[in-house]
Amino acid sequence: MHMSSPKSPETRNFYGRIKGKSLRPAQKQYLDQDLAPLHPKGVSVEDNPDRQIVNPNDFFGDARPLWLEVGFGGGEHLVHQCAQNPDVGIIGCEPYINGVAMLLGKIRQAGVSNLRVYPWDVRDLFDVLPDQCLDRAFLLYPDPWPKARHHRRRFVTPGYLDALARVLKAGAVFRVATDIPDYVRQTMEEVPPAGFDCLTPAPADWVQPWDDWLSTRYEQKALREGRRPHYLTFRRNDQPVRD
Repeated sequence: MHMSSPKSPETRNFYGRIKGKSLRPAQKQYLDQDLAPLHPKGVSVEDNPDRQIVNPNDFFGDARPLWLEVGFGGGEHLVHQCAQNPDVGIIGCEPYINGVAMLLGKIRQAGVSNLRVYPWDVRDLFDVLPDQCLDRAFLLYPDPWPKARHHRRRFVTPGYLDALARVLKAGAVFRVATDIPDYVRQTMEEVPPAGFDCLTPAPADWVQPWDDWLSTRYEQKALREGRRPHYLTFRRNDQPVRD
């Protein structure tokens, strides 16, 4: 099943397409059988039309640390992090339904259970999360929106970053990976004013992947096409979210 939501009042989306080539029969089966039990309750507009704040402990039934991956692509990094961190609960948001189907197949293969999947816009999640409830966030190879007139659609803009800063705890880490130099430029310009300290301030810092990194299908595509990955790390400071 695919849980869709009405568009929020802000209609500019940081993601591109939401459906690609036709799903294989097995992928349709994954969506029909596996998605609903992993859907975080109270996030979609259908589940929570009044947009009441949810208790994040309800996602996994306990008070474990919570991480967020914004746009998980094919899901390989999300599943890898779940396997490496079984005591952490990870929420993945991804509107591209083909990617959701690929993730569900990987979940079956890996047998991980410490994740929740929201197959739509991460802003729905931001709407209902309380302040300072997430311990880590990932933004990995987001849609680059390469044309200058589309840069405002990128995730690393105030509307998204302020919402992310609100739900991250002080000291929480925010990781960004991209192969687009101009996305690096905008990330370095926009993320710190949203309430983050940059832990990788120099270009020499950007070439080293994280110790627990698993290269994604999008990174492999970038490498095949001659583009260099960049790895940027930020830490949420204790400054209030800007008005």
